[in-house]
Amino acid sequence: MPDLAARPGLLLLALAIGYLCGSIPFGVLSSKLFGLTDPRKQGSGNIGATNVLRSGHKGAAAVTLLGDALKGTIPVLVLGATAGPLPAQVAAIGAFLGHLFPVWIGFRGGKGVATYLGILFALSWPAALMACATWLVVAFTLRYSSLSALVAAALSPVWLAVAGARGAVWVGVLLAVMIFLSHRANIARLLRGAEPRIGKRA
Repeated sequence: MPDLAARPGLLLLALAIGYLCGSIPFGVLSSKLFGLTDPRKQGSGNIGATNVLRSGHKGAAAVTLLGDALKGTIPVLVLGATAGPLPAQVAAIGAFLGHLFPVWIGFRGGKGVATYLGILFALSWPAALMACATWLVVAFTLRYSSLSALVAAALSPVWLAVAGARGAVWVGVLLAVMIFLSHRANIARLLRGAEPRIGKRA
């Protein structure tokens, strides 16, 4: 774990930049752009791409997915290039918190899977590819999207270490914990055997 007491002003700025980027509600914005129902008023009420897709508009869902990923990638890359690895890592945490608790829409955001993946790509693209492969293996074998995300998140610190990004492992651990917390309802349904499988309606 790095010394977060170093350069406190810079780290607070990095956290704020990451948070403000992560708070951009692309699910709400893309739904308005395409004239769709606000995702907070349909399905799970989540602002992520999966719930936007319930509108039947694949374009809006794709815009949401890309936007949610990039709002994790961009601040991490920018802070990494201008301020160094530690501010970039702090910006990553800020971006993830911003997606979960966006200031613009009453602090009720999404579950963070796309943003988490975007952050991983910025921290270490080989680790991100390994996380994607993990998601695909679990999804194709067990057919649970939520379980795939949980396993990929749990293994992300391992993939960061394997990819040589050992300094970012602590970020992977925090992201994994937050992913699990944001998927509490999914975990409960998985334990009850009530979680819908991929390709089937809830």
